[in-house]
Formats: sequence, structure tokens, C-alpha cells
Amino acid sequence: METTVINNSDLHFEHKLWESELAFWNDELKSFKNRLSELVTRWTDKEVLAQLEHFQNQFMIHGNVIEEIQETINKHEMNISQHSESMDVPMVKTHTDIREKMETQRQIYADLKKDFFQFLSKYM
Repeated sequence: METTVINNSDLHFEHKLWESELAFWNDELKSFKNRLSELVTRWTDKEVLAQLEHFQNQFMIHGNVIEEIQETINKHEMNISQHSESMDVPMVKTHTDIREKMETQRQIYADLKKDFFQFLSKYM
């Protein structure tokens, strides 16, 4: 049976990629929230305002998920730094779990952005 060695440097590299992506999402969310602020001043229609509130809530939820993932990455990074060159099975499982969470969140965020841009094209 062949054993695959997972190097800490590979995981560290992936963490850095994720952190960059999360930082980008945070910047985008700031822009989206600014856009919402502009729209709130333009519209009094209750249906439009309800949709604005929906997006505001979704952006807040996504921001919280970003923070949660960042904290998880930071904890995992600290755990990695305390080990030598490679990790044990539970640490690899943790890394895989973070990867899956990022992939899921990527899809959720892409769908949210698509919906928001459709909303903007209708009401801007």
C-alpha cells in the first residue's frame, strides 16, 4: 500500500489562496453594501425595499461565514506550524473539510452575486 505524504508547505499555499479569495469577497461585499445604500435612498416601493433588505441580510450572513472560515484557517495554520513536515490523518481531514466549505461557499456566493446583479440591472 502506497502512502501519500502531504507537506505542510502545500497546505500553507492553499491557505494563502483561500485567504486571498476571502479578502476579495470582503472587498466586494463592501461595494455591494455601498450600492444597497444608494438604492435605499432612491426607492420607496415596499417590494423593492424588501429585496434590498434580503440582500443586506445575505451579505451580512456571507460576511459572517467569511469570518468563520478565516478563523478556521488561522487555527489550522497554527496547528500545522506546530508539526514538522507532514500532518496526521485528523489534520488532513480538517484541511479537507475547510476545502469543501470553501467550495460550497464559492457556489453560494456566485449565486448571490448573480441574483444581486440581476436585481441591480432591474432597479438601477
